[in-house]
Amino acid sequence: MPSYDSTRGRFRLAENHLAVLRHRVDGEEVPPELAEADRELLEAGLTDQDGNLDLALGPLVSTLGAPVVVLHVEALGAHGTLHHGVTVGDGYVYSHESWPGSAESEYVRLEPAMLVWALARMVNLQGEETVEVASPVVEATMAVLDAGLDTLDGLHGLTAEEGVDRVTEALRGAGLTRKSQLGTLARLITGMRSSWRMTAAWKGHDEGTPATQVRGFAMWDCGPLGYWHRELPAEPILPGQVEDTTALKLVRVDAKEVWQLITDVLPATEEFAGLPEQGGGS
Repeated sequence: MPSYDSTRGRFRLAENHLAVLRHRVDGEEVPPELAEADRELLEAGLTDQDGNLDLALGPLVSTLGAPVVVLHVEALGAHGTLHHGVTVGDGYVYSHESWPGSAESEYVRLEPAMLVWALARMVNLQGEETVEVASPVVEATMAVLDAGLDTLDGLHGLTAEEGVDRVTEALRGAGLTRKSQLGTLARLITGMRSSWRMTAAWKGHDEGTPATQVRGFAMWDCGPLGYWHRELPAEPILPGQVEDTTALKLVRVDAKEVWQLITDVLPATEEFAGLPEQGGGS
């Protein structure tokens, strides 16, 4: 059910609720397939019998309807893929975070100065101690990576060391032979806590011509083994761009470097095409 917490100005809304709100704002009839979501918004007090939106929804709806910068975080972990992000509008900034097994996301208004902090929290950026690894850089191909990932479902019941050995065999069989990188990649695959990628999109310019611009990066969070920046294939990745022969390059980075990558993904003022300066963050 959708809901509103007045103490923190936060909403819980699913995509179908947002679709209803878009129809209401545009003065359109709500289609039959969204009737249940429409009823839920009414019962939650977020709309009235005439379809008018509660005043508290105004800043959120206006921000989502006319974004200046859209930041998207796609995080893959033990419970599947989650989608989080931040929308920067002309006057307001809202974050949204999803929860495993729930169709609804939590939308919270942010102070612009807290933007990088909010993104770092979304990806669980931690400055914890890490252990040594045999190689701080791993270079292979996507076929090698897929061979290692394909073994994960078969590791149940094995000890940690047996799991690493099983993945190592798969990587070696796919063509990775350099011993230090072989052992490191096997440990990273078995010890991965999550992987995520962050992208920013905004209305910028290309040699003076208005054009949508996109920038992003991808990271592996391997817990005690540290953070690993996936430099290749580089984000943003377009559909069909990655093949078995595509190069894979992972570089170990610390939490400060991840923080800087988050900062750098934000567009600078001069990168906008005559839009408000509020979205500039680097």
